Amino acid sequence: MEGKSEPNIVVRMMRLWGIAAWMDLLWVTKDLKQFVFYFGAEALLSVAAMSTTLLLAARFNGIGAWSTDQVVFMLAYSTAVMGAMETFFNFNVLEISRRIGRGQLDHVLVQPRPLWVAILTEGFCPFSGSGSLLIGLGLLAWSTSRIGIAVTTGWIALLLVSLAASCAVVLAFSYLWGSLAFWSPRGAEEVCSSSNVMLSALRPFPLDGLGPVLLGGMLTFAPIGFVGWLPARGLLGMGPSWQSAATPLAALLFGIVASFIFRKGLREYGRTGSQRYLSHGHRR
Repeated sequence: MEGKSEPNIVVRMMRLWGIAAWMDLLWVTKDLKQFVFYFGAEALLSVAAMSTTLLLAARFNGIGAWSTDQVVFMLAYSTAVMGAMETFFNFNVLEISRRIGRGQLDHVLVQPRPLWVAILTEGFCPFSGSGSLLIGLGLLAWSTSRIGIAVTTGWIALLLVSLAASCAVVLAFSYLWGSLAFWSPRGAEEVCSSSNVMLSALRPFPLDGLGPVLLGGMLTFAPIGFVGWLPARGLLGMGPSWQSAATPLAALLFGIVASFIFRKGLREYGRTGSQRYLSHGHRR
């Protein structure tokens, strides 16, 4: 008797997201008090990360060319980006250097699904990880109404594309640094944590006043500008029209480079194996 046909990749990913969401819901309902404290702490951290820039904008009625409401829009955008990363890439999926350095990548490679599918579905936490995302989306809606932007179908589509592209830049940047753990498992185990903290800490500030060299660094070696500043300028119409396409283009370029380096790292990993299960391994 013929077996059941395999579902297509989209259906399979939807099922995997559903399983992850159900497991996340079980964790939430298992101890509601713990979840409330956890969710509240994440929300407070998001507000605290924005507070410095918000207070400066309120005190001086804006920052440079940015009005107070425009600053709120940029902060809301960057908060939604980082919140989306926490929602879709939790459980050390974003901090891939931890999995590589600890030998946990083997647990993913032996499963009957492509690695990229595991990366896109395994860290989905729509209940426990969405605190920053909800705050960011709420502030986006509020600041958009305050600024008086004409919210058309095209503008909403541009917003969604920009958000997805910013998330892709963050993911690619993390995997670029995380690939170091293929060659130095112990030394680079926490490198993704440091790189992601850098992006998160510097994202609330407008970069208009920076010189060309420093600004170029903020868009290449440390692509902080693509997390909030540049896509927000494009969405608010504060610069030339090409700025709206800059973030998706950057996501494509960073994705290509990250994929190339990560694949080279996987080949090295296949040649040397994980130290976790060797007699001289640093972690057992």
